[in-house]
Amino acid sequence: MEVNKFLQQYTAGERAFQKINLQEAELIKVNLSRIDLTAADLRQSRLGRTNLSYACLREADLSESILWGTDLTEAVLERALLREADLSGAILTKVNLEQANLIKAILKGANLSGAKLCRALMFEVDLRPASDYRTNLAQADLSHADLSYANLSMAILYQANLDGAKFCRANLSAGMGGSALATELTEASLQGADFSYADLCGAILYKANLRGADLTGTNLDDADLREAIMPDGSIYNAL
Repeated sequence: MEVNKFLQQYTAGERAFQKINLQEAELIKVNLSRIDLTAADLRQSRLGRTNLSYACLREADLSESILWGTDLTEAVLERALLREADLSGAILTKVNLEQANLIKAILKGANLSGAKLCRALMFEVDLRPASDYRTNLAQADLSHADLSYANLSMAILYQANLDGAKFCRANLSAGMGGSALATELTEASLQGADFSYADLCGAILYKANLRGADLTGTNLDDADLREAIMPDGSIYNAL
């Protein structure tokens, strides 16, 4: 469908656009709140700063799309394809990305607080901070997600659910330089997570739950493990 016709129909009140083909469409700074784009083809589309809050994008293909600063508040993207998509600075609070494919996606400075990412594929995803904002995953559900080789340096994972997640060779270290901030994992649940050969140098794991976690070859130099529950169930530095 042509973009102009699509926008005319949306403006006229139409919201159901399931399986629509908008590949390579340019929809920058457009209001598409509460739209239904289930299984839509949005590959290589440009959606920067577009309002997609409360939208349904279940099983949509957004591979290689540009979503800089896009508002996806409480949107549904279950099983969506976001491979190599650029979501830098996107607003993804309480978004549903369960079982979504985010392999090699860019999420620098994105706000994912309260997001659902259970069983999402996040292999080599970039979650480093942007120039102005740290990537926020506070209280997000990343249980059983695959974050192998991901870059989470300086990300905020406060009280996040990371049970059973894979962090094989992932980077969760503090940033470099005097103004660098540590990756924040305070009170995070990391039960049964796989941190084999991951870098957690300088990370804050205060009161984190690492019961049953795999720390084979994990770099924990200078990590804050005060009152953390260790893989064997013991409390770190318990008196």
